Amino acid sequence: MESSGWLGLDGASISSAVAAAGPYLLCAVALVVLLEQLSYLRKKGPLPGPTFVVPFLGSALPMILNPTRFWDRQAALARASGLGVSANFLVGRFIVFVRSTELSHKVFANVRPDAFHLIGHPFGKRLFGDHNLIYMFDEQHKDLRRRIAPNFTPRALSTYVAVQQRVIITHLQKWLDQASASKSQPIALRLLCRDLNLETSQTVFAGPYLTASARQQFNRDYNLFNVGLMAIPFDLPGFAFRRARLAVSRLVHTLSGCVAQSKERMRTGAEPTCLVDFWMQDTLREIEEAAASGAQRPLESGDVEIGGHLFDFLFAAQDASTSSLLWAVTLLDAHPDVLARVRAEVAAVLGAPGWSGQPITAEQLREMRYTEAVAREVVRFRPPATMVPHIAGEAFPLTDWYTVPKGAIVFPSAYESSFQGFAAAERFHPDRFFSEDREMQKRHFLAFGAGPHQCVGQRYAINHLVLFIALFTSLVDFRRHRTPGCDDIAYVPTIVPKDDGLVHLAKRTCDRVSPSSTSST
Repeated sequence: MESSGWLGLDGASISSAVAAAGPYLLCAVALVVLLEQLSYLRKKGPLPGPTFVVPFLGSALPMILNPTRFWDRQAALARASGLGVSANFLVGRFIVFVRSTELSHKVFANVRPDAFHLIGHPFGKRLFGDHNLIYMFDEQHKDLRRRIAPNFTPRALSTYVAVQQRVIITHLQKWLDQASASKSQPIALRLLCRDLNLETSQTVFAGPYLTASARQQFNRDYNLFNVGLMAIPFDLPGFAFRRARLAVSRLVHTLSGCVAQSKERMRTGAEPTCLVDFWMQDTLREIEEAAASGAQRPLESGDVEIGGHLFDFLFAAQDASTSSLLWAVTLLDAHPDVLARVRAEVAAVLGAPGWSGQPITAEQLREMRYTEAVAREVVRFRPPATMVPHIAGEAFPLTDWYTVPKGAIVFPSAYESSFQGFAAAERFHPDRFFSEDREMQKRHFLAFGAGPHQCVGQRYAINHLVLFIALFTSLVDFRRHRTPGCDDIAYVPTIVPKDDGLVHLAKRTCDRVSPSSTSST
């Protein structure tokens, strides 16, 4: 007997079956959409936010297409309601935006298994993996932070200062050469600052252990990672998120190799020249002490584990510093009185009308108190990472009238806190760090987070920004190329000027030396 179609069915029979099932499929889809909508409304409760959400995607497309407008809208809802929080829905996840400083502190202070989990990115675990510093709790987290502490002692920071300024000066010379070749056309600083910071991070963190070819691959992978941070999290071949996840694996593998090389070098008794050296010097001492006493080998001391944590440092330092350097240039240009005071202080500390070619020491850096106030005001006025996402591991009573549901992603806003609790907060005013209440400043200055997961490298980050401001203002004359909306905020994923920082640059006439004069420091 001859078969008719697949499994004995002809085309007409299949069409009839599909047509008959159609109403049931539509009902099933409608039921799923209805249940998702009801779940969203139940979780939302009294919070302001959209009443209806697009199935599964929610507000993902508006957030990706115009993140500035999306987050401004969330902040406006939280402010107008007087509740300090608002709600929305992104790619199947309920989210809570926190504008209130007090409620943000409540989130930061309750990072623990049965409350909030710091995630760094809404889909961070899929990008970074579960074994990551930001996902640790309690004693494991405290122990790792204790073992990281030697990386940021005054001795270590002094070593980094020498490295940082060498890289900064080299890149400033490249910028001036590019500006000279551009025939009076403005140049965009964003990618130039990104390259400067990437080289700084690689050199400070991994030192001599990254070869030239490894650095090139590192730069390509880090770019893939950055693109994936802003993409829809589809972990499928051909999608940016998948490319980012694979890039992270390669980056961690590369850094693990640096850890192994550093261990070998530190075993010879060599002096540390970079962050991983300071880390391995102390780690090897703990391993030897454990072996001598018969104790268990220290946790988090394997090459791959430390390589993963090195990537955490790079992620934390790289794009945040790029953002701050860009805003420093734009804000100094917009406030010539501040720029004049910075130049005067730097000249007074260094004993010259401009940078004389001698390395800036850590002690001289500490003397630049006004320049540091400018750096802190840049970070307050434009905090690079505007939000610090957490996930609710369990339902948590955020207030006496609202409980964050389990699984919700919570976004405490460092940006919104920066404009609360400060006098004339909308004004760029570095002197506030000398005159205003210090406790109030600490309460609302959340650019480096708060609580047990507060950024361990904030002194390093401030030093880097102060060094850049001191050298840039000493070596470069600059003028913003202003266009309508040029200083509007864009997310990339940290915040930057919308025009990528278009500037005209020229060498300052008081500069008397070549940047190469510090190559031996």
